[in-house]
Amino acid sequence: MSRIAIITGSTRPGRVNLDVANWVLERATQRGDADYELVDIADFNLPLLDETLPAGYGQYAGEHTKAFAQKIAGFDGFIFITGEYNHSVPAALTNALSYLAAEWNNKAAGIVSYGSASGVRAAEHLRGILSELQIAHVQKTGMFSIFTDFDYPTFAPSEHGASSVDTMLEQLVVWTRAMETVRAEQLSNA
Repeated sequence: MSRIAIITGSTRPGRVNLDVANWVLERATQRGDADYELVDIADFNLPLLDETLPAGYGQYAGEHTKAFAQKIAGFDGFIFITGEYNHSVPAALTNALSYLAAEWNNKAAGIVSYGSASGVRAAEHLRGILSELQIAHVQKTGMFSIFTDFDYPTFAPSEHGASSVDTMLEQLVVWTRAMETVRAEQLSNA
């Protein structure tokens, strides 16, 4: 069964990101079509990128980087949970993505965003980063509005927001399986 990580996008105290991630985990797990696991980037204590060599070399020096790399390498796909900070992706998520290279490559991803405009700008910025990391991101996005899906700071998803996650999950599972084939082909040609 495909393994899909639900990755938090914020590490700040009082964040709602973890609540959204836990809700997505519960919703996704009910489907029974993949093995879903929450990966909280806060658990890895990643400082502002501190590796001497670029991630593309795959020669990680820091123990925090090695632990993060080992965790991420074991997944076939990802769901990134991103709030919208200053019309973009939270710095903690950008930082975490920058730590690794090969561990992300040729895997599928979905995005769940939230904010005053449902996090649409953060999702669009995140797509550019994911493309550079060779992560095949699906077209559908789970989207939540601060105004209709939160009794801030409590996450209370509307049916409309919840159904947007379901649509994203449908695409993600198919693409995750397809990318497993791509990685197998790549290995056989190596």
